[in-house]
Amino acid sequence: KEAQKRGVNVILAFGIKVPRWPECFIPSAYQNDKQKREEALLAYEKALINKLKKYDNIKLWQVENEPFLPFGDCPPGAINAELLDQEISQVRLEDDKRRMILTTDSGELSFWYQAAKRGDIFGTTLYRIIYKRPFGYITYPIGPSFFRIKAEITKFLVNPTAIIIAELQAEPWGPRWFTEMSLDEQYKSMNPEKFLKIISYARKTGFSEAYLWGAEWWYWLKEEQGDSRMWETAKKTLH
Repeated sequence: KEAQKRGVNVILAFGIKVPRWPECFIPSAYQNDKQKREEALLAYEKALINKLKKYDNIKLWQVENEPFLPFGDCPPGAINAELLDQEISQVRLEDDKRRMILTTDSGELSFWYQAAKRGDIFGTTLYRIIYKRPFGYITYPIGPSFFRIKAEITKFLVNPTAIIIAELQAEPWGPRWFTEMSLDEQYKSMNPEKFLKIISYARKTGFSEAYLWGAEWWYWLKEEQGDSRMWETAKKTLH
């Protein structure tokens, strides 16, 4: 409702696995019972769609988040292709406005075919600097052409309506949650200079849209830490 008041469009993500750690937010009663979990999930999603489909500012349904990437605190086999197909079929059945469905996968670690063939729009992640134990900070040694080539292959195999960047890194990735890291540590993986570089990199991939992850971090820095550099850099770059 608040987004609609302000003319803000929404991509609504739902499923067993959704954005932000721990990714899988499964109620404890369903952790160890696959059949009950899947039945409850489909019932929940049906109720969710029917309650929220009246909001015209929902532009896309995102069904699951990187369902084929083994990442997050999730039970083994929590999502499989059959369940994902059931979820997507139900969305198409229940949404009389026929909004398109977004499916996502990792830009650096996954083949996109399995996710891309199931949705209308495919979204990739794009991260440049990550923290990986025991190696520490790692910058992916790949150029923008890596993403362009994967996109061309995916278009040839599947031909989605569009391929977008669903997660573009604009926040830290460190050894701990960012509120537990010093600002110096946070800035090792993201700062105004790195932000400008990743924006330039993303533009060179040629994707039509990119959704940045980190706005709440820029706001936290500005409001809680008295450091508005990220906020102002983003403001100048994105307007």
